[in-house]
Amino acid sequence: QVQLVESGGGLVQAGGSLRLSCAASGSTFSINAMGWYRQAPGKQRELVATITRGGSTSYAESVKGRFTISRDIAKNTVYLQMNSLKPEDTAVYYCNVGTYASRDYWGKGTLVTVSS
Repeated sequence: QVQLVESGGGLVQAGGSLRLSCAASGSTFSINAMGWYRQAPGKQRELVATITRGGSTSYAESVKGRFTISRDIAKNTVYLQMNSLKPEDTAVYYCNVGTYASRDYWGKGTLVTVSS
């Protein structure tokens, strides 16, 4: 089992920045990829960014050039640096990890609100 705790959400004006953190605990040795998803009101959950244990990253087109995902393996923590935020980035952001046994774990989410 892996437990995830997100932090760093909040209210920010358009053009501002926030950094989200997600700390994993439990069977962290089993973690392969870590990532962030988001769900805006009335919309489906969507992938934002992922990072593998080896450091390979991928991003949704809508956040490329503005968001950066990074990972501290020693601290079992994944970060999402969000710059140039837009009102359409408003959503609940969820941390996700995938294990080598193909299991997925989710955090409870942290709300990001971007005002125009």
